Amino acid sequence: MKHSVKITIILLAMFFITQLIGIFVISQYSPQTTQTTDAEGNLINVTSYNLPYGMDPPPEIQPASIPKMAAYFAIIFAIAVGVMFILMKYNAELLLRLWFFVVVALAIGIFLVSVFYFLNIFSQEIKFIFWTVPLSWLIALIISFPVSFTKIFRKNIIIHNLTELIIYPGIAVIFVTLILSWTASPVLAVAVILILISLYDMYAVWHAGFMQKMAKYQIQKLKLFTGFFVPYLNKNQKQIIAKTSKAQLKNKKIKVSVAILGGGDIVFPIILAGTVLATLGFVQAVIISIGATLALAGLFKISQKGKFYPAMPFITAGCFVALAIAYLI
Repeated sequence: MKHSVKITIILLAMFFITQLIGIFVISQYSPQTTQTTDAEGNLINVTSYNLPYGMDPPPEIQPASIPKMAAYFAIIFAIAVGVMFILMKYNAELLLRLWFFVVVALAIGIFLVSVFYFLNIFSQEIKFIFWTVPLSWLIALIISFPVSFTKIFRKNIIIHNLTELIIYPGIAVIFVTLILSWTASPVLAVAVILILISLYDMYAVWHAGFMQKMAKYQIQKLKLFTGFFVPYLNKNQKQIIAKTSKAQLKNKKIKVSVAILGGGDIVFPIILAGTVLATLGFVQAVIISIGATLALAGLFKISQKGKFYPAMPFITAGCFVALAIAYLI
């Protein structure tokens, strides 16, 4: 086992809790269909997800085939990764931090609005000169912006990991609504995406080393990490500290072990669970989360110290087994 039992349980608990939060957030943005008339007077159905900040998919989007959907995703993913590596190459730390700051603030805002929807609070609207803004959107941003600033520009391991629990549900719901709008077979579309991501993950970790470079850059240069980040002391490190006086500890640098789990490994199972929630139901969505968590536990069990492993192939396998069970019940 790569990490101690205690640290492994902490990572698994954080992962599973995030999956459940994701299901909750997505359930609050379930599609609502209303009828209206077009310019020619024809009666048409309009689907809305009530996502805040204008993030609802355009209503005029026509469902695409699975290959087209996979191609769209691959292009978007390739552009995002490409931009990331270009910024890394030119050491654009401030720009990357600002990018992460905006994404984190919006994701936390989406999560908070879902909580406000659930509690049925802040449903009033605030009128400005040219537009009307729901109060829930405004309050969510007032909370999320300082939290995001603290997370990105200040080092606090507790805030980092607590916010990770709600960031990925906020990101996942955007993708779920897009997939539900873009294809008539959302579960199959996500299954194809998971396979593509797993292949990329294997190549990036075992062959090219992209993931290791990206994680190292984030931790050393940006002083942050997009994912769970749990520092801890192993037995040897604890022994060194025990033998060192307090005066020496002030000037002594001690290497700390770190347990990490990337954001992609967290968000993609939520996306699958979200599409299953929309098509099959709540129980089936939870089964997906359980399958992903058990698969991740299996990876942690067989992993060895000092080695890097692509988590997505294992998580995808667990999701597929869980998906088969979900369709049987």
